[in-house]
Amino acid sequence: MIKSYDPVTGDGVVVRDTDLSEVDLAAGALDGSVFRMVRQGQRVVFDLDGEGRATGLHLGSETDMGTPGFPAADATPLAADAASPTPSPSVDPLAAGSAEPT
Repeated sequence: MIKSYDPVTGDGVVVRDTDLSEVDLAAGALDGSVFRMVRQGQRVVFDLDGEGRATGLHLGSETDMGTPGFPAADATPLAADAASPTPSPSVDPLAAGSAEPT
C-alpha cells in the first residue's frame, strides 16, 4: 500500500501487508508501469531491487498480493467442459401432459 508519494521527486514509501514494514520506492519505480503517479492508500504489488527498495509497481488483486487471511487462488484452471454444468433437458409444459388450449 502506498504510504506516501511525491510526484515531483518520485520519492515515496510503500507498506507491506504481511508485516507492515515500510519500504522506500526505488528511483524510477513507476517506469514501465501503468502508473503515472500513485495516491496515498493505493494498493500495489511490487518487487524489491538489490538494495531492498520497491520497484516494478503494478496493479494486483487480493490474491495476487497474498494478503494474510485471504484465501489463495486455485492455480489450476478448470477445463471448459469440466467447468460447465450438464444442461438439464428442457421440459415442454404442453408435451408434459397439460391440456392443449382449445
